[in-house]
Amino acid sequence: MFPEWPYSWIDRPLAPAPSRRADPVRPGPLVKAALGSLLALALSCAVFLWTPAGQWLDGLLLPRAERGGGYEQQSDLVGPAKTVLALFGSPVLLAVLLGSVLLAGLARRRLVVAVTGVGMVLCAVAAAGVAKLVLLRPDFQIESSTTHNSFPSGHVTAATALLLAFVLVLPGWARRWLAVPGALGVSVVASATMIAGWHRFSDTLGGVLLAVSLFCLAAAALAHLGGEAHPAIDVDPGTAPGPEPYGAVRVDRSEVCHAGRRVAGRAVPPAAGDRRGRSGRWTAPHRLVEAAVVLLVLVWALLVAVPGLSDSVERGPLVAIVTATALTVLAVGSAVFLVRSADFVVPVTRPNHPDGPRQGTVRTAGDPRVDAGPPTW
Repeated sequence: MFPEWPYSWIDRPLAPAPSRRADPVRPGPLVKAALGSLLALALSCAVFLWTPAGQWLDGLLLPRAERGGGYEQQSDLVGPAKTVLALFGSPVLLAVLLGSVLLAGLARRRLVVAVTGVGMVLCAVAAAGVAKLVLLRPDFQIESSTTHNSFPSGHVTAATALLLAFVLVLPGWARRWLAVPGALGVSVVASATMIAGWHRFSDTLGGVLLAVSLFCLAAAALAHLGGEAHPAIDVDPGTAPGPEPYGAVRVDRSEVCHAGRRVAGRAVPPAAGDRRGRSGRWTAPHRLVEAAVVLLVLVWALLVAVPGLSDSVERGPLVAIVTATALTVLAVGSAVFLVRSADFVVPVTRPNHPDGPRQGTVRTAGDPRVDAGPPTW
């Protein structure tokens, strides 16, 4: 049952009520993750493009074919790889995927988040195209290397950015289910670019790092605009009846309206766990174990379950495919962990409100006050 709605809680500081999730996601860690990803991107570029050892390693992982001097591998998987690239490179499919991001945002009343996700994808693709034109690949007389620059891969950048755009707009519970299948889809695109000879291993790594960097920056901007990336406003447990905090009231920010309109709320019991609502399901050791199991399953699937991969691909490209898949899963999983179950909501403000510029502003439990206008129940 819903507790009685008092009018006094708006005028008192908030004490966080029991929550179903971990601490709110703040912009600081996301900015640090973005800077770390950009640093890794710069190091990858410097090593694989501008050092003889890096160009030699790229050539070892993806050797040039004998015919024509290109990188297309002599494998039965070249045909399927080109089919995958042609399908994913279709403007119609890309438009449908970007439209799906917008529709998902509209369905959850997160239009600003959806537009940010679409903008992130377009910026990632544009940045990859500019980088391939600006960056130069010196000629170190490496037999297995050419001076043609293809760093980073536009296909891999677009695939990773699209996956992370859906991560932004989807609710927290759906992100975990999307992470592994989505990372596998990105890995298929990355593997196809290498088998077809379109990109080297370093190009796929650069594409993933570029998309993750822009995702962290976009998530940090949304968290900053929303005060905190938090799915709900936790109301003072003292406003609910009973000695235990089970009656604490949580107000969904998507339902908090301006003054003069109804403010909807709901009572939320704590999640499975201790009596304060903390669940031990998402502890750090469990996450590490889950990540290790996922990586082992992926390696087994690539080497055993995928028909013809280990038999039709040489050892160098096979190592490159397995490594690119593992790094992609690690990067995407890290990005999903950073946002966890955060719900990015941009506050609705009414600066011309007669009671002041903060009237009508929706803030989170980290803010000492919540000012959503006088209650009108």
